[in-house]
Amino acid sequence: MVWQVLEGLSRDSAKRLRFVPGIVYVDEGAACGRSPEDRAKTLSEARLVLEAVGFPHHEVALEEVFSLPPSVLRRPAQGPAETQAQGDYKAAVDTFLQQQLVLGAQDSLPPAPGEGQLHHPQGLPGPQSWTAAQTQALCRLFESVKTLTAREELLQTLRTHLILHVARAHGYSKVMTGESCTRLAIRLLTNLALGRGAFLAWDTGFCDERHGDVVVVRPMREHTLKEVAFYNRLFAVPSVFTPAIDTKAPEKASIHRLVEAFLLRLQAQFPSTVSTVYRTSEKLTKAPREGCASGPRCLLCMCTLDIDAADSATAFGAQSCSHLSPMQLPPLPAEAGTPPTPCCPPGPGRAQGADERQDAQAHFLEQLCYGCRVNMKELASLDPLPPYIQAEAQLRSQRAWVRREIQEFLIEDGGDGEDGQS
Repeated sequence: MVWQVLEGLSRDSAKRLRFVPGIVYVDEGAACGRSPEDRAKTLSEARLVLEAVGFPHHEVALEEVFSLPPSVLRRPAQGPAETQAQGDYKAAVDTFLQQQLVLGAQDSLPPAPGEGQLHHPQGLPGPQSWTAAQTQALCRLFESVKTLTAREELLQTLRTHLILHVARAHGYSKVMTGESCTRLAIRLLTNLALGRGAFLAWDTGFCDERHGDVVVVRPMREHTLKEVAFYNRLFAVPSVFTPAIDTKAPEKASIHRLVEAFLLRLQAQFPSTVSTVYRTSEKLTKAPREGCASGPRCLLCMCTLDIDAADSATAFGAQSCSHLSPMQLPPLPAEAGTPPTPCCPPGPGRAQGADERQDAQAHFLEQLCYGCRVNMKELASLDPLPPYIQAEAQLRSQRAWVRREIQEFLIEDGGDGEDGQS
C-alpha cells in the first residue's frame, strides 16, 4: 500500500493525493513468541524499508499498550471540533505521562514510559522503549487466553488501540490500512461466526468512523491477495516477512484459520467466490437499531452496543431469556449505598476475594458487545489486562452506578452523550 501512496503523490499522477502520509510499524513479536534477537533483526529490516520510502514513520511495539492512557477508549465529538479534540487528547496524554513520572511505577504495574529514556514531544515512547516488565505482562496476557481465536481477536483489538493512539498523538485524522478484498471476505465470514454480525459494515466497509476524530479507511479493498502478490513481484517491491500469531497453526486451530482455508479452497474451484462475498459487504448499512445510536459503546471494539434485551432474536435477548446460559451476568449489588466493585486489580496490602473478582468481571462484561464477551470470558481474571482498559472499565462502572443513584433527579433532554457522559 505504501507504493500505491507513492504513485498517488507523484507529479505525474492523474488523481494526485493531497496529504502528507506517515507510516506506523507495530512490532507484535512478543505476542507471537519471538525472541528479542529475531525481533531486533526484523525491526532493522523494516527500518531500512521505511527510511527508503522517505515518509515520516513511527515504530511502536505492542508492549506499549501497557502505557496507554484510558482516554484512548473515549470517542471525541465529531464535527468542527475535531482539531480541538486532537489537541485535548495530546494534552491529556502529556498529563498522563507526567503523572506517571511523578508518581513512579508501582510494583503491580509495568513502569511508566519515559523513565531513563528520551522524552518525545508528542508524548509517545520511541522505538525499543518497552521494558522487560511490559514484555512479560504482554506474554502473560496472551498465555491467559486459552484459544487461538480469542488470541487473534485480542491482538487485533490491542493493535487498533495502539494505532489509534499514535494517530491522535501525531495529529493524523485518517488511518489507511492494507486489508485486501480476500482478507475482508475472510473477516466477514469470521465475524459472522464470532457473533459480530451487527458490526460488519464497520469491520469490512471502506470507511470506519466509530472512533470519531480518527477515520479508518481501506483503500486496498478492491484488490485480491493474488493481485497484490503479482504487483509486488512485477515492481520488485521490498517486503519484510514476519511470522504471525497463527503461523504453522493447523487448519482447525481457530475460526480465522478455518474460514480462511475454506474460502481459499473454494476460491480455487470457483474464482468468483471472494468477489461475491466481498460485494455482499458493500451492501451492508451502518444504521444502528432504533434507540441504540446514542447508547453506550463497547469498551474494546468501541461499537454501539445493541442491548435490546426485549428482542429475543438478538444475542443479548437470548442471554436474558435463558437461565442456563453460561454468559448470564449476576445482578448488581442491591444496597443503595454500595458502589460497584472496581474492575482494577487490588492495590498493595488489599486482598480481593473470589466473589469480588466475579463481580468485577461481571461489571466488566456488561460493557462489552456480544463478540467481545465471548472472547473475554476465557480470561479467568482481569489482572493481565492492560491498565488503561481496567481504569476505563472502572470509570464507566462508577459513572453508571452514580447515574442510577440520581436517575430520578435527572431531566432527560432526549440525547444522552457518549457512554452516559451528558
